[in-house]
Amino acid sequence: MANKDNSQVSRILSETGIADHSAMAAKLLPLVYNELRGLAAKYLRQERRGHTLDPTALVHEAYLRLFEQPGVDPQGKTHFYALCAEAMRRVLTDHARARRRTKRGGKWHKVAFDQTVSEMPVKEVNLVDFNETLAKLSALDPRQARVVELRLFAGLTVEEAASVLGVSKRTVEGDWTHAKAWLRAELDPDEST
Repeated sequence: MANKDNSQVSRILSETGIADHSAMAAKLLPLVYNELRGLAAKYLRQERRGHTLDPTALVHEAYLRLFEQPGVDPQGKTHFYALCAEAMRRVLTDHARARRRTKRGGKWHKVAFDQTVSEMPVKEVNLVDFNETLAKLSALDPRQARVVELRLFAGLTVEEAASVLGVSKRTVEGDWTHAKAWLRAELDPDEST
């Protein structure tokens, strides 16, 4: 069934034009919902206990945001899942910002990175701080920031990220190495000196 769903996802993404976002969204959701819900559950396991979002709410909010954006044009199923993962990250970041404003600087929730980036020495980072640091990296080197998003948040392999970005595997490996070092220095300056 999963292979059939994957081929249908690819077909819908290739057939449906940018102009018909609502039709694309409606056709895709039943096919991708379980996989997106699993990804959302994974993200929420890294969040604080008692989080007000559940996997279903996170999927729906991210999905709505994704298809409300003008100019969203997924270039295949891998790119589509990467866009969904990025939308989930943004929902969680916005949620954390709202909570921080509500708490007026109270305890910030720390996010533990999963095995995808286990080689990074920074084990816990505030999600809002990480998102702001990633935005700084994006201003300096957009491709390196995109590699971080694809590897960390979308969970793509080096090969998959290279395919989405249209660059070589070696380029992604280099960007990944440099981005991790830069993020490490920015997020934990005491550790990197």
